[in-house]
Amino acid sequence: MAPATLTSTDPVLAEFAADIGADGPIAVAGGRTRWELGGALADGTRVVAAPTGIVEYIPDEMTVTVRAGTTVAELHRTLAERGQRTGLPDRGGTVGGALAVGENDLRALGRGPVRNALLQIRYVSADGRIVSSGGPTVKNVSGFDLPRLMVGSLGTLGMLGEAILRTNPIPPHARWLAAEGVDPGEVHEVLLAPSAILWDGETTWVQLEGHAADVDAQRLVLDGLGSFRTVDLDDSDALPVELPANRWSCTPAEAAGFGTGVGADAGRFVAAVGLGLVFAERPQPPRVLAPAAAVVSERLKQNFDPTGRCNPGRVVGGR
Repeated sequence: MAPATLTSTDPVLAEFAADIGADGPIAVAGGRTRWELGGALADGTRVVAAPTGIVEYIPDEMTVTVRAGTTVAELHRTLAERGQRTGLPDRGGTVGGALAVGENDLRALGRGPVRNALLQIRYVSADGRIVSSGGPTVKNVSGFDLPRLMVGSLGTLGMLGEAILRTNPIPPHARWLAAEGVDPGEVHEVLLAPSAILWDGETTWVQLEGHAADVDAQRLVLDGLGSFRTVDLDDSDALPVELPANRWSCTPAEAAGFGTGVGADAGRFVAAVGLGLVFAERPQPPRVLAPAAAVVSERLKQNFDPTGRCNPGRVVGGR
C-alpha cells in the first residue's frame, strides 16, 4: 500500500507535526533506553517528545493502535488484561523506540520478529507532513512495505507518531529450563517451536510455551540432550539470567558460536540463539556497511530526508 499524506483530524498528531515543523535538525525522544545507538545526535538538534496513549484496542481483531511515546510496559499491561501481548521487547523503552531500534525480543522465536508486529504507521516526514502507510490487517498490505522499512531506521527517515500493531495470545503455559554443557544449536534444531534459547558459553536456557501437553512433549525432547532443570521465576515474563549492558547484532550462526570467533573479546555475554542477538559486557566494535548496503541506505536517506534533518548524527548499521 502506497504511503498517503494526511490532513490529520487527530489533534494529538497534528500538534506533534506542528512541534516538528519543516525546518532544522530534529529528533524525537521516548524512554532514551537506546539513545546513543547509531551514534550521538549532532549539536544543535532540537528534541521533541513523542505522543503517548493507547488510541484503540480491538482484541477480537488482534490489533492495537498506540502512540509512539507509550511505554511497551504500559501497552503490555493493557493487552494482558485480555490475554494478549505483542512481539515488541519490554526493556524499559517506548513503542516508538522499540520500532526505531528494531531490536527483537529475546523470545522472538515464539513471539515473532518486531517487524512482523507492525501493520501500519503514521509518521511526520522530513518536510513536516503527516504520512500514513500500511493497513490494519495483513491482507491490506501490498506494494512497498514502508512500515517494515521504518523498523530499525533509528528515526533517520521520519518521526514516528503512531502505530497499529498485531497482537497475539499469551500461551496458557510457560516454562524455563536450563542445563550445562548442552549445544544450543542442537537444541534449536530438535525443538519444534521454542520461544527462546539463551546461551552464555556454559549454560543453555530454553523457554517452552503453549498448551501443557505440548510443553511436556518438548520437555521430553530436551531430556534426550542433557540434564535440564526447571528454573523457577516469580514473574512468568522475566528472564532467567541477567543481561549485560551492550547489545550486539550478528548473524544467527555467529550468535550460536559467540565467544569463540565473533565476540572473543566481548567478556560475559548472553546470546539469543536463532536470532543473531547478543548482549555482552563490552560494546560491539564499530562496523562498516557493505558497499551495496551503504548505497541503498544513502539513496533511501536522500529520498526520505534530502536535507538530513531527521536524527542527524545517527548512522543505521554502524556507529
